[in-house]
Formats: sequence, C-alpha cells, structure tokens
Amino acid sequence: MTRMTSLPGPLALGLAGALLLAGCATPPPSTPSAAAADTTTPASGARPPVAPAPSQAAADLAQQREGFARWVAGFRTSALAAGISEATLRAALDTAEFQPRVVQLDGAQPEFTRPVWDYLDNTVTPQRVALGREKLAQLRAEADAAAARYGVPPAIVTAIWGMESNYGSNYGSTPTVDALATLGFEGRREAWARGQLLAALKIIQAGDIDHAHMVGSWAGAMGQTQFLPSNFLAYAVDADGDGRRDIWGSMADVMASTANFLAQSGWRAGQPWGVEVVLPPGFDLARADGQQRQAASAWAAEGVRGMADAPLPELPDAALLLPAGARGPAFLVGPNFRAILRYNNATSYALAVGLLAQQIDGGPGVQAAWPRDLQPLSRTQLRALQTALSARGFDAGAADGVMGPATREALRRWQRSVGLPADGYPDAAQLQRLQQP
Repeated sequence: MTRMTSLPGPLALGLAGALLLAGCATPPPSTPSAAAADTTTPASGARPPVAPAPSQAAADLAQQREGFARWVAGFRTSALAAGISEATLRAALDTAEFQPRVVQLDGAQPEFTRPVWDYLDNTVTPQRVALGREKLAQLRAEADAAAARYGVPPAIVTAIWGMESNYGSNYGSTPTVDALATLGFEGRREAWARGQLLAALKIIQAGDIDHAHMVGSWAGAMGQTQFLPSNFLAYAVDADGDGRRDIWGSMADVMASTANFLAQSGWRAGQPWGVEVVLPPGFDLARADGQQRQAASAWAAEGVRGMADAPLPELPDAALLLPAGARGPAFLVGPNFRAILRYNNATSYALAVGLLAQQIDGGPGVQAAWPRDLQPLSRTQLRALQTALSARGFDAGAADGVMGPATREALRRWQRSVGLPADGYPDAAQLQRLQQP
C-alpha cells in the first residue's frame, strides 16, 4: 500500500493551461471589514470620524449568506429524512459557508473556445509525460494490481491521474460540502447539487473521509482523480483493505477506483483506445463524425491506414474522428475512447488521456500537423453561425454558441450543398460566406 503521508492544507495551484477541475482552490474573499477606528483624540468640539456605510457588494454578500443559511436549514431537514444522522449533519453542515467564488466560476462562460491543439499542447507536455513515467514506476505494484483486477492498463489510469490533478499535486482545497451547498443555494443546478451533497454526506457518514478532509474542486469533484460524490459511491474501491475508500491519500484506492470507473463504463481489456490514421483521397468526410461505427477491418477495406501505412489494430465498433476538421489529424477510436468520455465528456479530454497514456508507454504523440492558422470561432460567432445555418434551412438547433451534434450536422449538410469538405468544422471564412445575402 502507498499512502500519502498527510492531507495537505492549501494545495499547490497554478498548472498553467491544464484543464483541471481543481482550478478553483483559491479561497473566496472574506467579508470586507469595517473601517478601523480612529484612535486619535479629536479637537475640542470636533465630531469623531464617521465610519463609511457598508458597500453595496458587502450588503449583497451578507444577504446571500443569510439566504444560504436558510437553504442549508431546509436541506438539513430533507437529509435527515433521507437517513443522514444528526451527528453527521452537525459535523458537515454546522460550519458550512457560502462560497462566492463558486458562484462566480459556475456562472462564467468564456467567450472564446480553445482549439484542440492548444489544449493538447498544454496538457500533454513532455514534462507531464516524463513525470507520468516516474510516478508509474513508483506505483507499479498498485497500478498493476488495478490492471489485473479491472483490465484497464496502468498507463491509462496514470494519465487520468495526471490530467485530473497533475499526479496529486493539485486536486483542490475547496470544502466539498461548502461547494455543493453553494451550488444548491445558487439554484441553476439545484436538483443536481442536492443529490451530490446528499451523496457527500453519505460518504462522511460511512467513515471513508471526514468533513474536514473532504476537499476538491469548486464544482464538487474530489480527490486525486476527481470523483463526484455520486460516482464515489458507485465506483470507489477500498483496495488497500483498511476499511475506507480513500481517493485522497491511498494510491491503491486511487488506482483501483479509477480503473473500476472505466471498467464499469465499458472498457474492453486488450483493446487500444484508438489510433492515428490516414484517410484515402476522396474519402467522404461526413462519415468521420465519430458516430458511424464499424470494425477496423471494414474501415481498412475503404482505404483507411495507420501512420506510415501500418495495419490497423483489431478494433470493433470503431469510429473516425476529425477533431480539427479536414486539415488536421484523423483518429480511429473504439469503445475504450468512449469509456474515457464517460469520465469527462469532451473529445479533447479523451484524446489527451489516450495520447498521454500512449507516450507514458513509450509510444508517439500526434504525428500529423494541426491547422494552427485556423482560429476557433467565439461563442458569439458560433451563435451567428447557428442562426445563419437555420436561416438557410439547415436546422442547427438553439443558437446557444455551443458546437453540439445538431450544429455540426447542419454545418456538414450546408458544406456538402456548396461543395466544401463536409467535415463539420467551422471557421471564419465559412461564417462570412453563410452571412452573405
């Protein structure tokens, strides 16, 4: 068993560019204090200085905290009815605090999207690959035990560990109960937050972790591989046999729990996550939508080849993926890629995990060139694209600035109608053309 010697206090932050859920560990600002009293003796007859009135921001924060306390009191009643003991409620909720920073981050929606190559440049770095090899060598016994039990390769679990917390150096220091209670009170995702908070209380009540050490990201994900409380209840494993499922301090538990999550999400032992490929000339790019699935042998029969004309691996239910459109690399991905998506439903994330694991194992990174001259559309531009597509009769769904399946399919149909490669990848030139009368 390998166990972290102690749970840290304020955890190290600042892994530049990494998409880590623990990126909000900075504590929220405290309530502004009243102005310090003037200790000088005023002149005879002079009026003492008057303390300034509290700012509107401070008044709003005080009002939010009062509302938060009422919300917690109401939740406490429902948690008690759901079987949470008074002792657990006192330990977890009596000291719960409203976290303004959580509300700010939950409401933040960046205007500019990030190109996949930029994301990979900042997450699958030579330093992270080297550190992943070093960490895996240190934890080979725990990783091999998890692999033997669940069929998930050690490098994949190590890569997720690297992506989620930079190998345990940054898994957040926000109290999980506070974060989830704040999200519940804020109301945008109240039903979800209430369910996660109840799950967190069940974990505390079971004795897996105490309230003081249950810390993680601002969004409620916990531990070294960032499990939400509901996923902890479903997948966390006591691999070291100490009677606790400890994804904060026990590396045996971290490795086994992460592997168990993937195994129960459809991981197939002995298959790769995917492989970089070359498409034949004239290939119908509309079929490389990540959804059309067939055996790798069927794709090979259509002329799809591995890099340097290497044969494709045996891979059932494989789909082609063009994460940067027709000008970028192509990948053939299988069921294990989709299992990684269950961990974090973002193509860039799943690619990063697969490529990081591949390089930890000594394999190559991406070999084809990325179209780095292309600038991704902003959310405002994507809304304009969606509006223009729908206006031309290609239903792109709601104009929400999110490049979802409906928008991508609408773009493919328009591209095909005007003789462009139907790769579903938007750029500024296409937006300009769509907006022309």
